[in-house]
Amino acid sequence: MSRSIAFLAVAILFVSMVLFWLYAERWRPLRPSTWAVMQKTGWRGLLDFSALHAYIYGRWTKQYLNVLTNQVFPHLSAAGRKRWADRYHGKVLTHDQAKAIVTINREIPLRDLEQIIPYPMARDLVLAGPPEVAVFPCGCRQRRANPCRPIQVCMVIGQPFADFILEHHPKTSRRLSQAEAVELLEAEHERGHLHSAWFKDVLLGRFYAICNCCKCCCGGIEAMRKHGVPMVASSGYVAQVDEAACTTCGACEEACPFGAIRMNGTAALDWEACMGCGVCVDSCPSQALSLVRDERKGMPLDVRLLNS
Repeated sequence: MSRSIAFLAVAILFVSMVLFWLYAERWRPLRPSTWAVMQKTGWRGLLDFSALHAYIYGRWTKQYLNVLTNQVFPHLSAAGRKRWADRYHGKVLTHDQAKAIVTINREIPLRDLEQIIPYPMARDLVLAGPPEVAVFPCGCRQRRANPCRPIQVCMVIGQPFADFILEHHPKTSRRLSQAEAVELLEAEHERGHLHSAWFKDVLLGRFYAICNCCKCCCGGIEAMRKHGVPMVASSGYVAQVDEAACTTCGACEEACPFGAIRMNGTAALDWEACMGCGVCVDSCPSQALSLVRDERKGMPLDVRLLNS
């Protein structure tokens, strides 16, 4: 009897999930990219609802991030903050590392990335070049009343997720060539925004996007600085100050997304807070800052090194 009840419950949940998908797809057969995501997750993804979770995340990104930032993060315990970061996190990229990802022309082999991605999931880099790239509006910026511009700066990398974004956000997304992807990265870098590679368990435990983040809108930065959720891993670099060249103008303090620099006679660095994004380096008019490798910050996510 108990087996029959359990089977009936699973059947009801499965039918409900199918009906939800049909409703979300406006009562027409599931789009090819939706089928592709379901096939990637397999039966396990259907049974543990990770396929549905991935669909909701990709379909309603702004609403998902809004609930996450405003309703979930403020109420997490210390253990909950760590557990969440294990399943959804980013790796800071320097500008050159971000450009290398979108311009690769060969397949990057799977390998253990424990030193690069210090989390229990997403330790395999699934990336084939040249990668397919789709850009769509940043969910973090969209949820703000007065967001930074432009909005269309989130770059989804690889399949089936690039096609999913293009099919489900046809009016606000577009496919990018490699040249266009580099141009977008250059423009965001010049605006003083940092690049980060993002991994999420419901998206097959893999790298799926390059975000171009500003300190005033980014939910990941807010989660770290305001709620103590360790969602962002260092690039593997830290900023270094040339005190003789520093004019204490304060430009780096203003630019730093992580609050890692303070003026104290000269620019003073908080090593723990510095994520090695390099935003401060290009903001300094006297060229008193540089990025240096620091093994204590982990290994860089540099596909040029993985290729070799």
